[in-house]
Amino acid sequence: MMLSGGMVIGIKSAEYITDYKLRLCFNDGNERVVNFGPFLHKSLNPMVREYLNLDRFKKFTLEYGDLVWNDYDLCFPIADLYEGRI
Repeated sequence: MMLSGGMVIGIKSAEYITDYKLRLCFNDGNERVVNFGPFLHKSLNPMVREYLNLDRFKKFTLEYGDLVWNDYDLCFPIADLYEGRI
């Protein structure tokens, strides 16, 4: 995602809060709390549903400004995360 002025938006930090919620801090100073719970609970994909296990959910990483789980098993568009929705 690019903002006016040519700045590419990325996630600079992510912090587990509780349940399936993460606090995401973006490189432009904006911060969002995103609840991944509804997405995980609604998914019919067994690979996605594995992340209902909180220990597994908490093992996210940041790679090149993207939030990912286990070699891109899960990843979400930056624009959606920036808006606080998935």
